[in-house]
Amino acid sequence: MSVRHFLSLMDLTTEEIRLIIARAIELKAELRAGTLSTLMQNQSAVLVFEKSSTRTRVSFEAGIAQFGGSSIFLAPADSHLGRGEPIADTARVLSRMANLIVMRTGPHERIEQMAQYATIPVINGLSDFNHPCQLLADIQTFTEHRGAIQGRKVAWIGDGNNVCHSWMNAARQLDFELHIAAPKDYRPDQNLIKDCANNIVLTEDPEAAAKDAALVATDTWSGMGHEKEKEARAKKFAGYCVDENLMRAAAKDALFMHCLPAYRGSEVTAAVIDGAQSVIWDEAENRLHAQKSLMEFLLTRA
Repeated sequence: MSVRHFLSLMDLTTEEIRLIIARAIELKAELRAGTLSTLMQNQSAVLVFEKSSTRTRVSFEAGIAQFGGSSIFLAPADSHLGRGEPIADTARVLSRMANLIVMRTGPHERIEQMAQYATIPVINGLSDFNHPCQLLADIQTFTEHRGAIQGRKVAWIGDGNNVCHSWMNAARQLDFELHIAAPKDYRPDQNLIKDCANNIVLTEDPEAAAKDAALVATDTWSGMGHEKEKEARAKKFAGYCVDENLMRAAAKDALFMHCLPAYRGSEVTAAVIDGAQSVIWDEAENRLHAQKSLMEFLLTRA
């Protein structure tokens, strides 16, 4: 059987995504019951992280440990990738020593190169283009609180960034309607807009996007790589803060999500993110369970 990689939600079928979410919920219950799998006993995973991380690193390392495996963390200064070694060479070497690679980087092409030459599963832990692991956790969280997301309306408020791109892929894979409110200069990738046209609506009006939505999601306006643009972006995104008025436009039982880190008073108010509709802590925890399910899926099919 050929090796499977997870660089995007589009690497899975709709049914596979649903199976992974269902298994994630099972694994969450098993962990709380004290039942641990030995799936990765005597196996190891290498975490090649070229960008900083809190939730992605901890959730993968904890999940690997709970599976009985070991993780090896490589920051840029820790490997020869940081000194110019070709990704292809690194991929070939790691494939002979480990069982799984998780990569977190900038240009999406770097992860594609890693997967091209690796003979073990490669997981996208974040790239500038998308963040599919986050979406597995987000869909799991929605499912736990509200059931199937198919046919529902979801609002994305703010930057058309990598997380937004993964929400777009989720919309076409799971057949829900995603309304994206973003300033004109910060809309998502044009090619992806075309690919997802049947499931997305673009607007510059946050209230229109949020109207009757079952879920309102956002992200920081100045993510990794855009720190120097913080002041300029704050001006551009004025009016895109998810506040109590915006949440009142959504459905009465609407959930609020944020992939974190969050900046209260910028993209979201404290009243919303710390309020009753917010499920951000479940969302953060579910990174662990969704990624364990993903690793199980990839390792048992490779």
